[in-house]
Amino acid sequence: MKKINWNDVRLVLMLGAVIFLFAFSSKRNESRMLKKVDVIFSDNEAFITRDKVNKLLIQNYGSVTGIRKDKLDLNNVEKTLDADPMIDKAEVFTTIDGRLEAVVKQRQPVARIYRGADSYYIDSKGQAMPLSDNYTARVPIVTGEIDSVDKDKLRGLLCYINNDGFLKKNIIGVEVYATGGMRMKSRGYDYDILFGRPINIEKKFNNYKAFLQEAVRDTLIEQYKTINLKFTQQVVCTKK
Repeated sequence: MKKINWNDVRLVLMLGAVIFLFAFSSKRNESRMLKKVDVIFSDNEAFITRDKVNKLLIQNYGSVTGIRKDKLDLNNVEKTLDADPMIDKAEVFTTIDGRLEAVVKQRQPVARIYRGADSYYIDSKGQAMPLSDNYTARVPIVTGEIDSVDKDKLRGLLCYINNDGFLKKNIIGVEVYATGGMRMKSRGYDYDILFGRPINIEKKFNNYKAFLQEAVRDTLIEQYKTINLKFTQQVVCTKK
C-alpha cells in the first residue's frame, strides 16, 4: 500500500482554499454597489469642470452611484467622456471600496483662431476645439488669411511656440497674409516680428532670441519698429 504524502495533501488543500477565497472575494467585489464618483484631472487646464463630467455620466447612465460594479461597462463610460469636445482622453476604473474614478486629460490648445463669433482653438494635434465658458487659454491669437497656409506647417509653428517656455510667454499674436507669410506680436514691445513663411522655424526663433538678448542689453529695443526674421543668416531691423 502506497504511503500518503501528507505534505502534498496539505499543499493541495491550501491551494484550493486560496483559489476559493480569491473567487469569493472577486465575486463579492464585483457585486458591490458604487458609492462615489471621483473625477481627477491629469493637467492644469480648466476647460471642463468636475460638475460637467458628473453631468455627462448622469445624462448617459443616470445616477452612477447605486449601480453594481459588474453592471457598468467601463469601456462605454470612457467612450462617452472621450466624445466631449474638451476631453482628449479619459481612463475609468472602479476601486475595491466602491468608487468610480475617472482620470481626465483635457485637450491642449496651442492657438486661438479669431473669426468673430466663429472663433475657436487649435489643439496640439491640429484639430479644431471650441472655446470654453469656464476658462480662457493664454495662447497666441491667429488672424488674417489662415487658409492660405498649410495646416500642418501652421500647427508645427504653433506647437513650437507652445513648447518653448520663452516664446509661449512672449508671442501673443500671429497674423497670416494671403501670401502665406506671417507677422507676429510680442508681449511688452511695440515692434512687429516679420517671420515670413512657416519654414526654418527653429533657426528663425534662435536668431530672434539672440537678437533680443543683445537689444535688451544695449537698451535699444524700444527704438525698433520691425524685426525681420525672413533671412536665416541675419536679423534685419527698422527703427521708428
